[in-house]
Amino acid sequence: MRNRRSVPNRLSTPAGIVPALAAPGVLTLAAAALVLATFVTSPAVAGAGGGPEERESADPPLELIEVFSSAPVQFQPDGDPAADRGREVHGSTEIAPPELPHRILARVRIEPVPKDEVSVHDPWDRAGNVTLASPDGPDIELVKFVTSYGGLTEHEVDVTHLAPLLRGKCEFRAFVDTWLSPAWALSFSIAFVRADDRELLETNASAAAPDWVIPVLYEQDATAESLGADGLGMDVVIPDGSERVVLYYLSSGHCTDGRDDDEFVSKDNVISVDGVVVERFRPWRDDCERFRARNPYTRRWSDGWWSSDYSRSGWCPGDVVAPVKLDLTDHLTPGPHTIGFNVEGVRPRDEDDHYGYWRLSAYAVGWTQK
Repeated sequence: MRNRRSVPNRLSTPAGIVPALAAPGVLTLAAAALVLATFVTSPAVAGAGGGPEERESADPPLELIEVFSSAPVQFQPDGDPAADRGREVHGSTEIAPPELPHRILARVRIEPVPKDEVSVHDPWDRAGNVTLASPDGPDIELVKFVTSYGGLTEHEVDVTHLAPLLRGKCEFRAFVDTWLSPAWALSFSIAFVRADDRELLETNASAAAPDWVIPVLYEQDATAESLGADGLGMDVVIPDGSERVVLYYLSSGHCTDGRDDDEFVSKDNVISVDGVVVERFRPWRDDCERFRARNPYTRRWSDGWWSSDYSRSGWCPGDVVAPVKLDLTDHLTPGPHTIGFNVEGVRPRDEDDHYGYWRLSAYAVGWTQK
């Protein structure tokens, strides 16, 4: 397979450019108050057909670990390239999980930096994420999101299935694809919340956390050129004794110039194992209208639609992108395999240097025989 890669090698993470679809409007004081009052809670449990259901956690945490607190995320032309010139922040912490049964919640708050009493510096919808760095492979996306049009959002994502990695010294990265400075302030924490077996069963389809996690793919600028005809092939080795394997896949389509492809025209995402196609679907969100209140700078177009309301390739402004979960136990048996990822028909680079691209990531979790 073309572009075959071995998981232990870290992937490059070039940042794509999210198009600014609509011109910013005027944020009134009343709208600003509404934005500040908006609270978003979105667990990462969804299938290919839509976004996550909103759920608010009122459980007091057994332990709360703050990783970033209002960290500035902004584009600085002369900034450190290792931090994507200010658009990425890094942090590390020691994690000691509590002994009691628990769920693990990743909480992120993305707040625009005010420009004055009625406006903000960055009024656009921007792709972003919080990732867990892996010493043995690509980063793992904990929270994949798109900011609202200049509004504050908060997300809570259940990441209990990543328990094997969320212990000891952990390194985190947070990114927002902004081109302005100042732009956003980002806070991120890990909460351990007490849970019983029923809750664990509902959120993770298993009464116990997985025994292992393998990072598989992290490609934030998958273009027609980088994917080629056959896509990306990632080599993995499934541990001996594994009796259940689930692949988590996160995908969203974007473009650099505001044209239809690949933001508003979805494309087939194809996943294969050892050359056999195991899943084909088109990421799509047609429920973006319900997030309009989170988008104070959304603009109404001549066709009557608001810019934040348009259906998109797997994402909505102001919400998270939930992973698609695929049970691949029958395909990913113990031993070596190649997992293939492709997006068909991505718009190639044109004479004006514009193109479509996809932000992709994947990891596998597994349970071994007891």
